[in-house]
Amino acid sequence: MPDQSPIDVLLVEDDPGDVLMTREAFEENKVANRLAVVSDGAEAMQYLRREGEYADAPTPDLVLLDLNLPRMDGREVLAAMKNDETLRSIPVVVLTTSEAEEDVLRSYSLHANAYVTKPVDFSRFIEVVRQIDDFFVSVVRLPRH
Repeated sequence: MPDQSPIDVLLVEDDPGDVLMTREAFEENKVANRLAVVSDGAEAMQYLRREGEYADAPTPDLVLLDLNLPRMDGREVLAAMKNDETLRSIPVVVLTTSEAEEDVLRSYSLHANAYVTKPVDFSRFIEVVRQIDDFFVSVVRLPRH
């Protein structure tokens, strides 16, 4: 049985509404996971590499990554993470509005652990985030960093 202790999740998302819905989904869940949020890809890499203001940031146990981000898009973040020996073992769930087959294929070719299309409906979005959270906390055994 996987460890049920809280995990550190990094949400890389530039849409404030999606950030709010994700926070709400995490708050409604039973396990009090710690959710950190950054709004663009460059900031995500600073967080992951513990640079600047993120020097004391915990290494996340899971990254929820949007593809369409300013400064450095999600595909670039995913490629950078999976090419970095210290970051490649962190599971990444691509959570995006894109339903394009090329985005799905590219994400998996860059070693995303899952690809989830964000539902437009608020209650469905909350449920999808809750299911991701449940899966990675209750079902999957994550590497501890």
